[in-house]
Amino acid sequence: MVGTNNKKRKPHQKYRMVLPNLLITGTPGTGKTTIASLVAERTELKHVNVTDLVKEHGCHEGKDTEFDTLILDEDKLCDVLEPILEKGGCVVDFHTPDFFPERWFELVLVLRTNTDVLYDRLTARGYSDKKRNENMECEIMQVVAEQTRESYRSEIIHELTSNSIDELDSNVDRIVQWLDNWKAQNL
Repeated sequence: MVGTNNKKRKPHQKYRMVLPNLLITGTPGTGKTTIASLVAERTELKHVNVTDLVKEHGCHEGKDTEFDTLILDEDKLCDVLEPILEKGGCVVDFHTPDFFPERWFELVLVLRTNTDVLYDRLTARGYSDKKRNENMECEIMQVVAEQTRESYRSEIIHELTSNSIDELDSNVDRIVQWLDNWKAQNL
């Protein structure tokens, strides 16, 4: 997981979006980027891969060599994301959900994966034993799910299992249906 610097965020004003923003979060390897990409392909939502933005805009304070990850600069990242998300219509994927302002999202999805499946996915990515074990422990202890519950209203949070291609397809279908219902009620 990308580390954080735990700086306090300054408040921003609320804005009106034409289409909602969705956040897809979960432990690394649960399928966030895959699902977000597929949702973007099937809808008019724009996929925002936060890890790519961190690298592209230098929203980090260097590298944590022990875990082979970047040390996130939350303030800088939020400053980069603000003008993107204020327009609405984005599906955002990132594994650390707790520092994004709640007002940015109408729906927050937490992907959960069985540890045997997650282990194989992280091994296939070439994660070191230490990094893989840390992420496995995060999934077992429901770290991302707990951070999400502490950061967002319960009515906008949904947990989805993401163990197989069938579940992936079902999750994408559910998200597309949610967006269709949202548009029918709000546009």
